[in-house]
Amino acid sequence: MERTRINDVKEKNGEIVKVHGWVENIRNSKAMFFMVIKDITGKLQVTVEKEKSPELVPALESLTADSVVTITGTVVLNDYVKLNGVELIPNEVVVETIAEALPIVRKRIPETKKQAAVERSSIDQRIDYRWVDLRTEENQLIFKVQTAFVGAMRNYLIENNYIEIHTPKLIGAASESGSDVFEVDYFDKKAYLAQSPQFYKQMAMASGFERIFEVGPVFRAEKSYTSKHATEFTGFDIEISFINGLEDVMDAEEDMLIAGLTEIKNKYGDKIKELFGMDVIIPTKPFPRVTLEELYKGLEEDFGYTIPDSEKVDVTTEAEKLSFEWCKKHFGHEFLFVTKFGTEKRPFYHMRDEDGIPVGYDLIWRGVEITTGAQREHRYDILKAQAKEKGLDEDVKFYLEFFKYGCPAHGGFGLGVDRLTMLIFGLPIKECMFLFRSPVRLTP
Repeated sequence: MERTRINDVKEKNGEIVKVHGWVENIRNSKAMFFMVIKDITGKLQVTVEKEKSPELVPALESLTADSVVTITGTVVLNDYVKLNGVELIPNEVVVETIAEALPIVRKRIPETKKQAAVERSSIDQRIDYRWVDLRTEENQLIFKVQTAFVGAMRNYLIENNYIEIHTPKLIGAASESGSDVFEVDYFDKKAYLAQSPQFYKQMAMASGFERIFEVGPVFRAEKSYTSKHATEFTGFDIEISFINGLEDVMDAEEDMLIAGLTEIKNKYGDKIKELFGMDVIIPTKPFPRVTLEELYKGLEEDFGYTIPDSEKVDVTTEAEKLSFEWCKKHFGHEFLFVTKFGTEKRPFYHMRDEDGIPVGYDLIWRGVEITTGAQREHRYDILKAQAKEKGLDEDVKFYLEFFKYGCPAHGGFGLGVDRLTMLIFGLPIKECMFLFRSPVRLTP
């Protein structure tokens, strides 16, 4: 008999079905045995009258929470069953595996008359047993949503004639700034884990691909211990040729994010609200745009936030946080493009305008920077000079070669998939990664 997924069981009233699942909870009385089993699609009550099915009792009474079972039985619609109004009356129970006592508490257990409350294990304890922690409905929803978000953005790009590429993560020279990279032994020489696919994205522009994207791992050797940093994460990168300017890049990012957020709101918006209390808001176009100077002026006027002028070449973490309320107040929007950053805080490959200001932006969502985007410098002589200015001309010699034989005007941006996910759910980043990596976390 073929398996029936639990979310399809209700459609098979009166039929015999076979389901697989995990035991979520058990209620065992003298005459009756109830349990709830779950698979990735939902939950189902299993009901046994012991007197009618004595042959099932030994197997049932051996079960523990999180054991894995295969159950064959008859589907019965029953209005008295609180769980979706359906139950399964089994005629066969196969115990696949018995789970030992769980090493973590995945959810807080409220106080009862007979028992004190049991607090949830810390996130670090839960990551130690991540495969057990991930079995909860909340955690599985996170990754269903992430799948839908990435899938919708990818589909949007494919429908708009983007080519997906897969660039190497082992590289022969430190990418971008030359710092914050992981060095690895590579046979008889040194190699590095890529900080970004940036250089190869631009190689694709020089190759005539015109529009590309990549979803893949990114490595940053930063000793950061914040709620939004990781040493390995999943990047979603875009690059576009023949642009008329930075607005083309910003417009592409707006459309891609709207496609992703529309999909998850339609598919999972109610569930996200139910389990996490977070609203999925589909943004309107255009997203607000302000210069860095305008942002700091607005934050000072509204919140009294000031910093030394020497620090106003980038968005501070505190300014990011304050920008959320400021943006909602003045624009009624969750997203904010910030432009006109200082050259010292922007990579050498960003194009500069007639005043020497980098032609780029940060995109802030819900008070957290999610993107750095820019028009790239595609003219070989200027790019070479800007690399030399940063002391990187020898380090990026291979990259500069991409621009010697013709390259169109282009620009692009990069998003962190895990950071987007954490902002959807209002959680720290380590809660939203399948397995988190940090300066002190390399297992499991």
